[in-house]
Amino acid sequence: MLAPEESIEECKEAFYLFDRRGDKKVECSQIGEVMRALGTNPTESEISKIIRNLDTDSTGVKRVSFEEFFPFYQNLLDRQKKSGVDPEHFIDCLRVYDHNCNGLVNASELRQLLRCLGDKLTTEELDQLLLGFEDSDGLILYEDFVKHIMSG
Repeated sequence: MLAPEESIEECKEAFYLFDRRGDKKVECSQIGEVMRALGTNPTESEISKIIRNLDTDSTGVKRVSFEEFFPFYQNLLDRQKKSGVDPEHFIDCLRVYDHNCNGLVNASELRQLLRCLGDKLTTEELDQLLLGFEDSDGLILYEDFVKHIMSG
C-alpha cells in the first residue's frame, strides 16, 4: 500500500527534521526515532535489520537519504497495517490488572509489564511513555493510555 502524495511530503518534512548536517540525510542511529515520529512502532530488531542494509558514508557514519529510507518505512507501515493490531486487544489484556474493575491499573504494574514484554525499555523511555497518564495515586486509565499509544 503506497502512501498518498501528500503523506509522502509529510514524511519528507518529518524526516528532514532529523537532518543535523543540512545534507538531507539522517544518521542511521536515528531511524527508529524517525519511524516513531511518523507513527510506526518498529522493534529494535527491525531497526537493526534496516541499518545493516544501508551504506556507510565516507566518514564511517551510517547516514541515509529520504529516498533510501522511504522503502523501509513503507514496508514497515504495510506490515503493521496488515497485522491489524486492534487497541481493544491490548485493552482486554490490561483488564487482568484492573483489580477494582474501574478502568484503572497500577502504574508500577504497567511499568513492570512493559519492561518484560517486547523491546526492553529503559526507565527514561518508560517515564516518557507514561508521562501525563499517571494520576496522583499512581494509577493509569488504561483505555486512554492504549488508545493514545496506538494512535501514534
